Amino acid sequence: MKIGIVCYPTFGGSGVMATELGMALADKGHEVHFITYNQPVRLDFISHRLHFHEVVLEEYPLFQYQPYELALSSKMVEVVEKHHLEVLHVHYAIPHAYAAYMAKKMLINKGIHVKVVTTLHGTDITLVGSHPTYKTALEFSINKSDEVTAVSNSLREDTLRLFNIEKDIKVVYNFIDGKKYSNENEVECKRSALANKEERILTHISNFRPVKRTEDVIKIFFEVQKEIPSKLLMVGDGPERLKAENLVNKLNLDGRVLFLGNSDEVAKILCFSDVFLLPSETESFGLAALEAMAAKNAIISTNSGGLPEVNISGKTGFLSNVGDIKDMAKNAIKVLKNDTVLDEFKQNAKEHTSIFSLDTILPQYEAIYKKCYR
Repeated sequence: MKIGIVCYPTFGGSGVMATELGMALADKGHEVHFITYNQPVRLDFISHRLHFHEVVLEEYPLFQYQPYELALSSKMVEVVEKHHLEVLHVHYAIPHAYAAYMAKKMLINKGIHVKVVTTLHGTDITLVGSHPTYKTALEFSINKSDEVTAVSNSLREDTLRLFNIEKDIKVVYNFIDGKKYSNENEVECKRSALANKEERILTHISNFRPVKRTEDVIKIFFEVQKEIPSKLLMVGDGPERLKAENLVNKLNLDGRVLFLGNSDEVAKILCFSDVFLLPSETESFGLAALEAMAAKNAIISTNSGGLPEVNISGKTGFLSNVGDIKDMAKNAIKVLKNDTVLDEFKQNAKEHTSIFSLDTILPQYEAIYKKCYR
């Protein structure tokens, strides 16, 4: 099939998943066209079946904010018409599903019929879409999509609770390509580059927004390192990074906490790690946790949103209430203090990712695309 993918081209989970999905579809023989304002950060043009179309915003003194939805819908029309796309798969309801609906209507006037699949990722529902300013537009966009998916049962339930949705919402989990996350190769994964032999390594990866509670990560690690010789890797960037750095200085953790910034080599970083910390206020799914599990990390997370669907407490890691730093630190210490216990959790985490494998999830999306034309 010829498929257009619309996403945010950033390090966030929705952009990462959409990019990985597009590359996997191309590997299966589909022709995939990314339509967005920048090249997605993880997009690797290793296939002639992958294409990128930039949405360009023109500067006009009349507009305080440039009308991205108009530029995006116009670009969708152009790409669908020129390359004969059959499906537009949009990630995030606002603004992408709204723009896709406008593109679809414009194309109908040209005698061209394209189907729209909308995938809900979380923030578009729980934070943006529930705001009164956007609620009506979001309901309209979802109900006008041909097919709708959500990345967890929790997100599906939230969507049906918050909005008047007439469409069936199918849960299709985020996925992982396990072959990319392996710490079996000791040549590629030299822990000694970051920590002493007796030290454990903990990791956090996010976009450092308030919802990720990055200061909680530092506070949890502060308690852990009192009992367990360890290092903390902070991967990512965002508005809360300065607060996290200031807290590190305040707690005299310099040299024990390393801020690595944004990275497109997450798999290589995670291979060093033993425990992944995710104390988020909410997570619709927790793709970062899944990536960590694929690299044999035990997960210490909150029990919010879709995280209990990913992290199985007592098996792949532990779940705690939001803000319960003491409990998360206690659980991390419990996992880290004994080699046998740690190895068991790490192995369980790796094995659990099999239900989120690319081979399992990709056919589900292909079936949804085909269903549009039944």
